[in-house]
Parts: sequence; structure tokens; C-alpha cells
Amino acid sequence: MSFDLGLLILRVLIGLLFIGHGGQKLFGWWSGPGLKGFTGWMASMGLKPASIWGITGALSEFGGGVLLVLGLLNPLGPLAIIGAMLMAIGLAHWAKGFWGHEGGYEYPLVLTVVSAVIGLLGPGSYSLDALLRIVLPTTLIFWAGLVLAIIVTAIGLTMHNRQTASSKQTASSAN
Repeated sequence: MSFDLGLLILRVLIGLLFIGHGGQKLFGWWSGPGLKGFTGWMASMGLKPASIWGITGALSEFGGGVLLVLGLLNPLGPLAIIGAMLMAIGLAHWAKGFWGHEGGYEYPLVLTVVSAVIGLLGPGSYSLDALLRIVLPTTLIFWAGLVLAIIVTAIGLTMHNRQTASSKQTASSAN
């Protein structure tokens, strides 16, 4: 019983954080940029079409958080969060180093690992999956989803790197 209670506490905490974080991006909650602002940021990072990247990123955080809190359709919620965090690490945090106080990837990495553990372990007894007796093939979906998240992240980072290289080349040409 204590294992399942621990999973519930972890799922609810991490899930609510992502509902809030995704809500900032989707709806502008808690002084967030809203979808228009978030999509603009994605465009500035060189991701095209920015509208697809923006809605996908925001929904991954918000929807992944909802699924995680509810313990529904595991491991889809954790995978959505993992995908969003891999993009965040690659686009915004990696270049700043490891430690969070410097804007590094420490915190998003912790969220990624916690989500992966929940995705692999399952949501526990206190979940809608348990209540509704939903059992997805966790191992297959998790590993296939992780590979997909890595591929999508690689595509996004390639677009971003091309944008960065193009901006640097344009700036040096202007001088």
C-alpha cells in the first residue's frame, strides 16, 4: 500500500506542475505567454511550422500532466512529458550547463527521469487505469514512445541549429 501511495503522491505533484506549466503556454495562465506567445518563441528558435511545434509542446505538457495526475493510459502521459522535457533541455537549457541556478538542465532532467520511472512502473493502484482495468502494453509503448520522442527532439534541434547557424552567418555577412 505505501508503494502505491508514494506513486500517487509523485504522480499528482509532477502532473500538477505540468498542468500548470502547459496551462501557461496554452492559455496564458499564471502570467504565461499563451499559445500565441509560445508559438512565437518556437518560431524564433527556428522550428517550422511553429504553430505545430507550439501546440504539440504545450499539449504535451498540459495533456501529459492531466494523464499523469489521473493515472490514465500509462505510459502515454509520462512519454508526453519526457518529449517536452527533452526539447526543453535541448533548446533552452543544455548550453547553460548542468546546474539549475545557471539555467541549466538539472531540473528538467529530474522531471524527465521521474516521468520515465512512473512510465515504466505504472501508475499504481490509486489510478484510473487500475479502477477501469486499463492495461496498455507498457514496455512496448514506453520504449517505442521514447525512441519517437528522441527522433522528434533530434528533428527540432536540427531545425534550431540551422536557424542559429543561419543567424550567425547573416550577422557576419552584415559586418
